[in-house]
Amino acid sequence: MLNVKGTYLYEEEKPFFYLGDTAWLLFDKLEKEDIQLYLKNRKSLGYTVIQSVLVYIKDSDDPTTTKNKNIHSLSYWNFVKDIVHYAKTLGLVFGLLPCWGSVVKKGILHSDNALKYALFLSDFFKDCDNILWILGGDARGDFDIKTYQILGKTLKEKMPYTLITFHPFGRTGSYLWFNDADWLDFNMFQSGHRRYDQMILNAKDDQKDNEDSFGEDNYKYIQKSRTYSPIKPILDGEPSYEGIVQGLHDWDEPYWEARQIRRYAYWSVLEGACGFTYGNNAIMQFHEKNESGNYGVRETWKQALHAVGGAEMQYVKELFYTCHLSTGQPHPEYILNQKERHHRVSCFASKNYIICYTYMGDKFDLNLEAYKGKTLDGYWQNPENNSKSYFTTLLGGTIYTFRPTKKRELSNDWLLILEVHHE
Repeated sequence: MLNVKGTYLYEEEKPFFYLGDTAWLLFDKLEKEDIQLYLKNRKSLGYTVIQSVLVYIKDSDDPTTTKNKNIHSLSYWNFVKDIVHYAKTLGLVFGLLPCWGSVVKKGILHSDNALKYALFLSDFFKDCDNILWILGGDARGDFDIKTYQILGKTLKEKMPYTLITFHPFGRTGSYLWFNDADWLDFNMFQSGHRRYDQMILNAKDDQKDNEDSFGEDNYKYIQKSRTYSPIKPILDGEPSYEGIVQGLHDWDEPYWEARQIRRYAYWSVLEGACGFTYGNNAIMQFHEKNESGNYGVRETWKQALHAVGGAEMQYVKELFYTCHLSTGQPHPEYILNQKERHHRVSCFASKNYIICYTYMGDKFDLNLEAYKGKTLDGYWQNPENNSKSYFTTLLGGTIYTFRPTKKRELSNDWLLILEVHHE
């Protein structure tokens, strides 16, 4: 059973790293055999949470004709429960979305029937201790605050030990609407799929002008959430997907790649996030051969299971546990002459480790005054394959300049890991 302590999640008394995968249409499109294949693959790659929607309807859909499975049949819900129980045998948690945001937007779920639905969900899944609830679904909380409050309050009242969060609209965070809600156990933000120069596209998924939108700087959403009280755990619940067009709307744009997904992961986790959610364009929609597909999808979901970026996420999780990140905190002030955007260097530190991440492989200056009198072993770690190479031992208490070796033109990110000796 998961719980919250400070700004991190725990499984009983042990820190729990939320490594999520966006399997939005899993229950809608796949049958049991393929679901088991998918879950076993994600388990083998170190994922811990599978984010899936129970009731999915597009804005343009007629809900009476477009479901691949009949959500009004008990057999559908028993099918879901069987999959949840199977996931438990693999040690996986399901992040269940009661519905996608479009269901609320179309007025199908509203404040008059939300209580009934929440009561059904809490009763039907009461014996499932490997789930957490994710309200929203690419939704603004203030579109229908009353409906989401009813869902959250009821699910928390009936399932008090089951964690609840909210998956928000692109480039917003749940803290904007629900941070002080007792039912919201941890925050989630969606940094989204746009480049810096795509902040405003005049598209249907533009957010309101009066809210902070940080583009690719996803760590800034975490910093922003810390200005709200109480401070709760937070993670990026939907960064740019691997294999999706940048900006979503123009299929002639370039695609997001593994190196950029790594940047989102390390930037956020080294800013104190309690986890990270990976996404893949083909997997999130479970694209099959000969389907038209969305957002320029180029491969089937079974091919995408082996995408490079999806496999590399296990190294982020390994870093969390190896360096005990739940005992530390971000220290951006240790980086001197900090640069912006892609040239920013992250820094996270505890009494035992200092970890820096450079996306561009830039030279940077690190102030180790806080470690005066300590000896530190220095390692370069390659986020592409997790290889770790010792290169120096140094004394704390002064400023050092670090310059990682060059890998190649378009992929030159590195982790600097300084391990503190305690004599």
